[in-house]
Amino acid sequence: MDATLAPPSARTEVRIDLGDRSYPIAIGSGLLDDPATFAGVPRAATALIVTNTTVGPLYAQRLQAALAGRYAAIHTVALPDGEAYKTWETLNLVFDALLSRGCDRKTVLFALGGGVVGDITGFAAASYMRGVPFVQVPTTLLAQVDSSVGGKTAINHPLGKNMVGAFYQPQLVVCDLGVLKTLPSRELSAGLAEVIKYGPIADAAFLAWIEENLDALLAGDPAALAYAVQRSCEIKAEVVGQDEREAGLRAILNFGHTFGHAIEAGMGYGAWLHGEGVGCGMVMAARLSERLGLLDAASVQRLTHLVARAGLPTVGPVLSAADNAGRYLELMRVDKKAEGGEIKFVLIDGIGRCVVRGAPDALVREVIDASCT
Repeated sequence: MDATLAPPSARTEVRIDLGDRSYPIAIGSGLLDDPATFAGVPRAATALIVTNTTVGPLYAQRLQAALAGRYAAIHTVALPDGEAYKTWETLNLVFDALLSRGCDRKTVLFALGGGVVGDITGFAAASYMRGVPFVQVPTTLLAQVDSSVGGKTAINHPLGKNMVGAFYQPQLVVCDLGVLKTLPSRELSAGLAEVIKYGPIADAAFLAWIEENLDALLAGDPAALAYAVQRSCEIKAEVVGQDEREAGLRAILNFGHTFGHAIEAGMGYGAWLHGEGVGCGMVMAARLSERLGLLDAASVQRLTHLVARAGLPTVGPVLSAADNAGRYLELMRVDKKAEGGEIKFVLIDGIGRCVVRGAPDALVREVIDASCT
């Protein structure tokens, strides 16, 4: 595969096929400023751009200018930035903005930001007047390749990540590659965790491509990023199209997330970025796969090396001095995939294939003990 399959300035489109809830993912540079990008979005009297205090000053006015011909009034609300603010209180700031401005059930919400903004905006759109249209305009790599696609919306609870939310599909996802130029290197690495995960679970050739092009991705090469976003969205679109509400297949997209969510909740939301938790979680899940006889040691080392090269942690944090593995298990039992208290893990059954299954607590403890310092 060649990262220069298409010029990075060219617009490509990946479609989420969900019947009457289908929608396109537009990928390219310069999309944010082009009114034509939003031609298929419903018109209304009002629109609300939901952003945060970091992204808003960079891009809110540009998005507002692109939308100016479609809405009589375009309002903006800037939320506090960070995973720690993915809460009821922050969600209510969106409802306050909608209600105080007299927004009706045709008002269109635009989520301009990373995964936190997208999740909160989507949940607000699903809830306000029992459902209003919204558009995802993700500004981080992680959001472009994962959280903005597929209709998962949620806020965090102190006992578990993304435990309160709804499945609610956007009208459109706009992945403007140009906005990634302002992304801090730590955020770029965090996004690469979600890119990397698609290889082990579904596409061995894509994993090889990531290994070959990782330096270009870390350097922000436009052509490499264009292909990484496109292929990631293609894989996710195929999975979501078959299993919108995670009744089965879609759970594979959570590779690394069971361990990763425990890390985020146990450390306090925001201490590690989501992608950092996922990166470390993938290493831990790969080690569990090996102990269960599903994956060979060389593949575990290969994935661990790639995660480290991407600038992500491969050693888990200690969440409890008294019983670290016990604390991990306690947090993982709150995971949405757990059934009857049994933790379900996404495990690699050879590169490019995966299974979702339980594992004995004793083996999980061994992996945690071997993976944390």
